[in-house]
Amino acid sequence: MLNKLMQSLREATEALKEEATQMGEGAREKTEKVINDWLQIFPKLQQFGLQVNSFALQVALSPAVEVELLGHHNDFSPEKLDAILQQCKGNTALSSVFTAIKTTYSLQARTKLGLSEPLIVRIRIKLSPEIKVFLGKPILD
Repeated sequence: MLNKLMQSLREATEALKEEATQMGEGAREKTEKVINDWLQIFPKLQQFGLQVNSFALQVALSPAVEVELLGHHNDFSPEKLDAILQQCKGNTALSSVFTAIKTTYSLQARTKLGLSEPLIVRIRIKLSPEIKVFLGKPILD
């Protein structure tokens, strides 16, 4: 009886290990697809005036790519951002970037403070991509 119980536990453990491995491979494949999809937008971001300043790869259980882009505030007026967003309809990644920029400018305008150069956009591409927009160079990171 004890042998049967031990055998059942071993089989259950092996099944769980196999399931965890498959889930890990599935997440890795999905992350790679997300990264590949997002990498396609960087030439378009450059066309709109955001230049790649740095590019990094994070190798971990959940890999990521981090890209920092620089731009000038006068290249992204509210009218120009609206026009860019119209051009980007249907492209979720591009729309997300320019919506984040527009929202950041809108929030900053409510402070009634001046803008500091440069415009910095950091994108971390992983299973759940992140976009950070800085108006001016951050001291601490």
